[in-house]
Amino acid sequence: MGNLSKIMDTIRMIDQQHLDIRTITMGISLLDCVSEDPHRCCDKIYDKITRRAARLVRTGEQIQQEFGIPIVNKRISVTPMALVAAGCDTKDYVPFARAMDRAAKECGVNFIGGFSALVQKGFATGDEYLLNAIPEALAATDLVCSSVNVGSTRAGINMDAVARMGRIIKETAHLTREDDGLGCAKLVVFCNAVEDNPFMAGAFHGVGEADSVINVGVSGPGVVYHALQECKGQPFDVVAETIKKTAFHITRMGQMVAAEASRRLDTPFGIVDLSLAPTPAVGDSVARILEEMGLETCGTHGTTAALAMLNDAVKKGGVMASGHVGGLSGAFIPVSEDEGMIAAAQRGTLCVDKLEAMTCVCSVGLDMIAVPGDTTAETISAIIADEAAIGMVNSKTTAVRIIPVEGKGVGDVVEMGGLLGSAPVMPVHRESPADFIARGGRIPAPLQSLKN
Repeated sequence: MGNLSKIMDTIRMIDQQHLDIRTITMGISLLDCVSEDPHRCCDKIYDKITRRAARLVRTGEQIQQEFGIPIVNKRISVTPMALVAAGCDTKDYVPFARAMDRAAKECGVNFIGGFSALVQKGFATGDEYLLNAIPEALAATDLVCSSVNVGSTRAGINMDAVARMGRIIKETAHLTREDDGLGCAKLVVFCNAVEDNPFMAGAFHGVGEADSVINVGVSGPGVVYHALQECKGQPFDVVAETIKKTAFHITRMGQMVAAEASRRLDTPFGIVDLSLAPTPAVGDSVARILEEMGLETCGTHGTTAALAMLNDAVKKGGVMASGHVGGLSGAFIPVSEDEGMIAAAQRGTLCVDKLEAMTCVCSVGLDMIAVPGDTTAETISAIIADEAAIGMVNSKTTAVRIIPVEGKGVGDVVEMGGLLGSAPVMPVHRESPADFIARGGRIPAPLQSLKN
């Protein structure tokens, strides 16, 4: 009877509460694709990706059909392209993005991540060329995602990279202006980026990983929301325990799918990412979880405390369910991808400053935020610097995915489509940080970096 009850609970979670596997992501090392000839390198990149991931989509679909568990996305992440392309005799890195895009389309995946560079302490030649290529690469491809790590707790913050990323985001928005800056939705700026993140747009396959791995990202905001409806008025001890137990069930399902995908694809199992990743669907919102705890609207006073408890309880429940938890793991707060946060932003309760405070205690950072098209590159860089500082000082991953939408202002709505949802254009401070950003150099690593 106990097993039957658990089976029925899982069926109910899937059918009524939006429980799903958000992504099966295959990480693939491209270090053995290096060639001095850029054309040869692109061919090797295409060949290896299509060979290793040939059965990824079909396997995901078979698991979904056999187990009845929705698997929303199948994705690929690769070695940061700045490292792979550095050995090639070329300054033009756009062809490498095109090779990634062709391979992703051949494999049938939703996205491919890894057009990336790690510049937290400075720029190698390959990093310089990749950063130069990002705007054109994202405009010229459909499935390629890009990320740049500009800081870490051990290295500090590369403010020259921060300044450049503000300009790169503006240029990317301009080149994809006919799609309301959609290219920027495929670009993430990190501090303390992790090597095993299965979620886009920030996924890349770290150099410390195996030649290929399977990483799985689970998602269940709707399940947590429904679970909390059973403990209305109860103290926070009960709320936390309820979230922990729910996260345990969600993660066990992710662990099972990851192990099965690993076996069928003959690829080592990497990690399960516990992140509560919302969607624009009603009933699949992190904001609604916070409101179920007693907040009238997400963004009001108390939101940061509620999010801190949610994030912690999710991790505590998840680590009991899997011995290989990784990625980002916690609660995501992407504004455009969460119907509750969209509503809160449109009401004016949720603003960029409050979101920044929330990122101190959640999984990532300022995610999928649309801002007016006339926002300056320096302001975008300053937002990145603030978020990187939070990650650096707190030894956590933080990120910025921001979209300056040309021709639109505060109050307008940008339709991204699909899981990207719709983004209300949010106000930013108009006072200029230009002199601050112009200083350049590197913000030194904090005292807590000295751990040896």
